[in-house]
Amino acid sequence: MMEGATGACWYCHSQLEHLDYGRADTCKKCGRDTRVCKNCEFYDKNYNNECRESQADRTTEKEKSNFCDYFKPTSKVSGNAGAERTALKSAAEALFKKKT
Repeated sequence: MMEGATGACWYCHSQLEHLDYGRADTCKKCGRDTRVCKNCEFYDKNYNNECRESQADRTTEKEKSNFCDYFKPTSKVSGNAGAERTALKSAAEALFKKKT
């Protein structure tokens, strides 16, 4: 497997260890699959099929576990994802706020 690989869940950003990336493994905090495109070093929205690995088979479900042989856990974690989510929620609440 990926000895020594550590990273974070693509959804909730909780810490993952190298044994947490099996085909049937899920994040202990949010329950999302961990061996997914969005948790891979090669995942990139700006590339064809959203993958920088040109030999990888096309995977349409980027958030579901898959059998990709090129999977490599990403060490990139968006540190401001929570702040972005909070800002978006506040903007939505302000938009739909009841006027008195």
